[in-house]
Amino acid sequence: MKAMILAAGKGTRVQPITHTIPKPMIPILQKPVMEFLVELLKEHGFTEIMVNVSHLAEQIEGYFRDGQRFGVQIAYSFEGYIEDGQLIGAALGSAGGMKKVQNFQPFFDDTFVVLCGDALIDLDLSQAVRRHRACGALASVVTKSVPRDRVGGYGVVVSDEDGRVQVFQEKPPQDAALSNAINTGIYIFDPEIFNHIPSGVHYDIGSDLFPKLVADGAPFYALPMDFEWVDIGKVPDYWQAVRGVLQGKVRQVPIPGRQVRPGLYAGLNVAADWDSIMMEGPVFVGGMSHIEPGARLVGPAMIGPNCHICSGATVNNSIIFHHSRIGPNVTLVDKLVFGRYCVEKNGAHIDVQEASLDWLITDARRKDLVEPSPEQKAMADLLGAELNMVLPPTI
Repeated sequence: MKAMILAAGKGTRVQPITHTIPKPMIPILQKPVMEFLVELLKEHGFTEIMVNVSHLAEQIEGYFRDGQRFGVQIAYSFEGYIEDGQLIGAALGSAGGMKKVQNFQPFFDDTFVVLCGDALIDLDLSQAVRRHRACGALASVVTKSVPRDRVGGYGVVVSDEDGRVQVFQEKPPQDAALSNAINTGIYIFDPEIFNHIPSGVHYDIGSDLFPKLVADGAPFYALPMDFEWVDIGKVPDYWQAVRGVLQGKVRQVPIPGRQVRPGLYAGLNVAADWDSIMMEGPVFVGGMSHIEPGARLVGPAMIGPNCHICSGATVNNSIIFHHSRIGPNVTLVDKLVFGRYCVEKNGAHIDVQEASLDWLITDARRKDLVEPSPEQKAMADLLGAELNMVLPPTI
């Protein structure tokens, strides 16, 4: 059975993480979100998987390669071009990406599944396909009901009592939404769907294809299903996903590492004297990280591999990506630290290097920034309350 994972988007709503990591490669406790999707597809017999790539494509291709180590076959369709020796991504839209594959060489020859590469799901795909076929659908979208205050971020589906879609609204304002049944980014199509997708243009499933199917009166159905769905489309979503995993609320994602003590999980060879570290779980610390005596870790918190948390530093309800150094006495509350960026839960962020604050937070592999210069200390004093709001240090 054949499937496609949509992985070509830039992930603008998850910036700055997606400046250097494509959205399908964002880790959920050290494991890329797309890997969970590949495992789910394999579990339900979908072993021939097409992936469209564009933004930072080489990272996805380099990690998954031909799919052999995951027990599947994977091939890639690149959307973009080369300019001055550099790969330039130019995504064709979700439906346009499907059409490009089919135009190259007809690949989809039977009912197939399409998954967006930015969510954790434990859906029974086999049941979804059976339901799709039973109602004679050309296209089906798996839906889920959400609270009214969340509908504005998703496609909204209105269907009749038989499940046939009557209206599809792509990300309407909350007060204009006609339903609280939303598009989960899980689709089932028959090959005839390509008769409804033009060639050589940007064409999106939600914005273009689905409204056209409704207008044409095509057999387009909603499949409401009960399953776990953790979207990471935006920074707050990613934040909640990691918190949910640490709190044991996401069934398909176990906490990696070994449990050092109740609520504390550690990867290989973590350098830490746990008796000298204040800790309230749940906390995960990645392998080869160094936690100095006198540090304080308050969960739910994730510290990636090869990090260095200095004495007196506090990591409270925060997510620290790999190779991050948190300086002495720096307090991080409700923050996400990724490379040179410190990110608020709502996605607002500061570039600590541009702000000359990389003596507070920097790459753990750097050896040239150990103590702040007098100028850097003066800048911290000048920032005052603003600094405390974004990067609260105690120096």
